[in-house]
Amino acid sequence: MRVGVLTGGGDCPGLNAVIRGVVRKGVQEYGYDFVGFRDGWRGPLENDTVRLDIPAVRGILPRGGTILGSSRTNPLKEENGIRRIKENLAKQEVEALIAIGGEDTLGVAARLSDEYGVPCVGVPKTIDNDLSATDYTFGFDTAVGIATEAIDRLHTTAESHMRVLVVEVMGRHAGWIAIHSGLAGGANVILIPEQRFDVDKVCAWVTSRFKASYAPIVVVAEGAMPKDGEMVLKDGSLDSFGHVRLSGVGEWLAKEIERRTGKEARTTVLGHVQRGGTPSAFDRWLATRFGLHAIDAVRDRDFGKMVALRGTDIVRVPIADATARLKTVDPKLYDEVGVFFG
Repeated sequence: MRVGVLTGGGDCPGLNAVIRGVVRKGVQEYGYDFVGFRDGWRGPLENDTVRLDIPAVRGILPRGGTILGSSRTNPLKEENGIRRIKENLAKQEVEALIAIGGEDTLGVAARLSDEYGVPCVGVPKTIDNDLSATDYTFGFDTAVGIATEAIDRLHTTAESHMRVLVVEVMGRHAGWIAIHSGLAGGANVILIPEQRFDVDKVCAWVTSRFKASYAPIVVVAEGAMPKDGEMVLKDGSLDSFGHVRLSGVGEWLAKEIERRTGKEARTTVLGHVQRGGTPSAFDRWLATRFGLHAIDAVRDRDFGKMVALRGTDIVRVPIADATARLKTVDPKLYDEVGVFFG
């Protein structure tokens, strides 16, 4: 059997570990041949490939990013996109396709498998940890570690100058990075997309912190919104999946805090640094296991499925179920950490 592999959407730590797990077990245990498709769904659209074998994946376990490249190409929006993909898979003699990605990449894989008969297996990837049907996605642990370290460092400079520091982290619709890193880093306010925030209340928490002779740290997810406002956008442009570019809520909030409290406020936007660099040990472990189980699903011809973490077990679930809704922060969890606000 010849198996295709692609990595789509935003890059994240652990992608190479999945590729390595897939190829090592596929070659050694099952004698499969592999082809990598370049830059997400653009690869099978344009028949842009790279050979994948054991020498090609040697040494990539600790590397961030993806050796296959990635993109936000949406083949469903391309002219004759489905036909081109099926034709190019046939040209490459690919009998199964492993798609590694988040909501958008796996959404395409689900439609290709369920509606067009393309044999696909999905692997969940996103630093946002917002895919339902899996307890964790790889990349999330590394992103939280990076954000937590940044918050730790910002505490000392905030206290040196007795100013408010607003830390903007990623999280379009789900606040998992914000709530995990904010709690781990000792933030005094955590703002997430699931809970619209009251700017006056945020300012009250900030003022309370100063009264206790401490400089406050505010962690805000990029998709968080004020009660009386809208999502802050970088610009109005859309990607091929219809997503707007976020970023800016941190700067907006810092200006509001400074205007309303009279306290100096500064913003740190972590942005893509959360995606880069060496994956954590947990993400290497999880991504490797996902890769091993994904190639098992191919062997079993169990297509239309995604591998998922449940407790400590790797299970298979329909890709469509995993992308049907986002996994968001439970209000009870947010209330739980609220004891540290202010």
